[in-house]
Amino acid sequence: MKYTDTYLKLADFGRELLNKKSLEDGMPLIAQYAKDVIVAARCSIFIYDHKTQKLWTTLSDGVEKIEVDADKGIVGKTIKEKKPIVVNEAYKDPDFLDEIDKQTGYKTNNIITAPIFDSNRKIIGVLELLNKENGFDNDDRRFMIFFAHYISGFLELVNHLKESK
Repeated sequence: MKYTDTYLKLADFGRELLNKKSLEDGMPLIAQYAKDVIVAARCSIFIYDHKTQKLWTTLSDGVEKIEVDADKGIVGKTIKEKKPIVVNEAYKDPDFLDEIDKQTGYKTNNIITAPIFDSNRKIIGVLELLNKENGFDNDDRRFMIFFAHYISGFLELVNHLKESK
């Protein structure tokens, strides 16, 4: 997959994201952009709570909030390994949490995740995309690394603003 004009569109996306002042305002924009670029069906953005050791979604397409222990599932593995993970046969992966599919009624075929680091290289979340026709590849993995880094400043800033209120 070629991402040349995708990176040009990224500048427009960045300007639009700068106008968002909260997670609730920015997350749908982030999710839509990531889905459009990678051509995935769904996007979830998990925030990592270091105190409770939980991951929770600020945005999950089509479902209510999802919460998982930080040592469970593909997102938990992403936290542990501190690198992107590609799983193209979800139900064959021992780390896949099929109970979330049971709860939501959604069937996950494939997954790609990337950790989101703050400016101190501390993980603050995980970006997850689901169900790309024909599976995810190395180009998708590279883009996820880049994009997770790109959105990290927004996440860190709105979290800081929220805490300072």
